[in-house]
Amino acid sequence: MSATCLDLPTHRLHYRVEGPANAPWLVFCNSLGTDLSMWDAQAAAFASDFRVLRYDRRGHGASTAPTGAYTLADLGGDVVALFDALGIERAHYCGLSIGGLVAQWLALHASHRIERVAVCATAAKIGNAEGWHMRIADVKAKGLDWMTGATAERWFGASFRATHPDEVQRILDGFVATSVAGYAGCCAALAYADLRDDIASIGIPLLAISGDDDPVCPPSDLQAIADACGGNHVSLPGRHLVNVESPDVFNAKLRDFLS
Repeated sequence: MSATCLDLPTHRLHYRVEGPANAPWLVFCNSLGTDLSMWDAQAAAFASDFRVLRYDRRGHGASTAPTGAYTLADLGGDVVALFDALGIERAHYCGLSIGGLVAQWLALHASHRIERVAVCATAAKIGNAEGWHMRIADVKAKGLDWMTGATAERWFGASFRATHPDEVQRILDGFVATSVAGYAGCCAALAYADLRDDIASIGIPLLAISGDDDPVCPPSDLQAIADACGGNHVSLPGRHLVNVESPDVFNAKLRDFLS
């Protein structure tokens, strides 16, 4: 396993590579307010036969945060820059929440670099501009700590919170440690990201995975993506971080799709 950074003109991207050097690439992209460790269970399951790349989105984890608002194209461009730096011609790509929007953007704008795409707990448009601008103002004024209770409830079901308190706390600690500038910059990207009129043009194999009790991006959002581009949709037990809450079945469905 190797962890290192890519220096770009405005920021540094932290990433981690695991798995056999000659295996097909599989890339994981985190959600808003998390770091690459949210994919620990997936990396452990797939690094035996895939070259697994995980990275911290700009402003998250050990990546640095450029100033100002970001766009979905900025976030997608970071992925292309990583691919170029690592010599990745084509890869499978799996993103969750805002990472799922990045996955859709790549499937539309860099489809020659993507073999298969999995979009998880996401939508072609998440929320609305007014709500995201309110979130930006609140976060700039108060930081992130005040949101941990509501975030835990959005991300995990009550049973998982009760039976996996250490794992929930570890992920929430990462949430609180997220750069305010990075979090706000990504909220700005979410405010204007709207791919609803574009996703029918996705021409590569797509799997949409929802959490059956996700209050952020309900199963209907994932079904709409799959319906628009001829992909498949599966709904698994869990809320927004369904890959953490139901790792075994998540990994099985993703492996079936990639094979």
